[in-house]
Amino acid sequence: MHESVGSNFPVILAGGSGTRLWPLSRSLYPKQFLKLGSDQSLLQNTVRRATSACGGKLLVVCNEEHRFLTAEQMREIDSEGSIILEPVARNTAPAIALAALHALQLNPEAMLTVLSADHIIEDNDKFNEHVTEAMEAAKDGALVTFGVVADRPETGYGYIKAESSGVSKIANFEEKPDAETAKKYVDSGDYYWNSGMFVFRAQSYLDALQTHAPGVLKACTAAYSNAETDLDFIRVEEEAFTASDNISVDYAVMEKASNAMVVPFRAGWSDIGSWDAVHAVSEKDEHGNAATGDTMIVDSENCYVNAGSRLVAALGLQNISIIETRDSVLVTNNASAQDAKKFALMLKTAGRGEADTHTQVFRPWGSYQTINLGTRFQVKRITVKPGAKLSLQKHHHRAEHWVVVEGTAIVTCDDDEIMLTENQSTYLPLGATHRLENPGKIPLELIEVQSGSYLGEDDIVRFDDVYGRAPE
Repeated sequence: MHESVGSNFPVILAGGSGTRLWPLSRSLYPKQFLKLGSDQSLLQNTVRRATSACGGKLLVVCNEEHRFLTAEQMREIDSEGSIILEPVARNTAPAIALAALHALQLNPEAMLTVLSADHIIEDNDKFNEHVTEAMEAAKDGALVTFGVVADRPETGYGYIKAESSGVSKIANFEEKPDAETAKKYVDSGDYYWNSGMFVFRAQSYLDALQTHAPGVLKACTAAYSNAETDLDFIRVEEEAFTASDNISVDYAVMEKASNAMVVPFRAGWSDIGSWDAVHAVSEKDEHGNAATGDTMIVDSENCYVNAGSRLVAALGLQNISIIETRDSVLVTNNASAQDAKKFALMLKTAGRGEADTHTQVFRPWGSYQTINLGTRFQVKRITVKPGAKLSLQKHHHRAEHWVVVEGTAIVTCDDDEIMLTENQSTYLPLGATHRLENPGKIPLELIEVQSGSYLGEDDIVRFDDVYGRAPE
């Protein structure tokens, strides 16, 4: 882990679950991977913005389940960096500690610019100016955050009170207020929205943890000291990391530190944490309506309609958001849009898959989409990227029939290997050891028909896998 690099390290925190944007954002495909108001995902835009503002070596912290999505999205924009995996979710203070420990291994003068992967910032030039201001304030050891200059009372954000105007020491942090209190904050001019973005020296942050949250530092240091490199990923030791408190950087450090400072932020920021926030940053028609996908909106005002798989028509509505996916539809008054996460929790409690996955599920080799599901059968559409291959595996409870509809497939079944092209098919008996590979230069598309007593994704025994998912 020792190499000579510059002192600037953009750090992207990409471990969020994004449940407030259900049903489009789900735990296995959260909002940082979505394209909202852009042809690139929120993560990709954040990576580009961070590297433009600070240069240096990029560090991305994400959870185990999102590692291949993160790596693939970075590859799509030709971005290189280290991906540090959190074995369990422990909030932002431990996540930043891992990045700080890694950065210090590379440069003892490391300066971190810590950004969330799922925010929108409209003015990149102004953002660059603010980062430069923050770095200047942080060079002598200050812990700097960005306070968004509020243009309206907002009950969905925490607030920061500054001691003075301009770059200032922080007087105190405030929790999310009620509407009346939020109006008082904004009218006073002394309060900013808490953006959750930071700039500080890596050593300054670790020193603050040692003072204010030593248990977090101890757990993260132990976890990082036993880290291993796996493909493109840095894996820290799970048991040690799990011992850390589950705590945000604000609670752990920023609210307690005497050297915390705030830079006023005027670069068009939104954490797009709800559907009404997505509506606010979307392009609108003359009636205040915003739409994505196949939609028809008539005699309606201030609505947001997101159609994912079919025509969605809205008639005579005001201040309503409609979000349609292949398996779920959410209709909400925009005033209640912050509470969409309640459905994700209810679904998870009920053991329903709509909380976690879409009908299309992404894998490092491509994706699959459930077309039909019965008690003893399932039909999937499988897409394999050029040059990719699935693990060598078998199933205890199901047989499979593959039909190639586009591209070329190499199929291994026990001791046999065959090549299939368009309109050709093969049968894989229950218990057969098999593998699918795309040797071509275009995506391989096939239809898979499963039949058996149990069709769950956990009925997979892997023997070999190029993505490190097979047991040693």
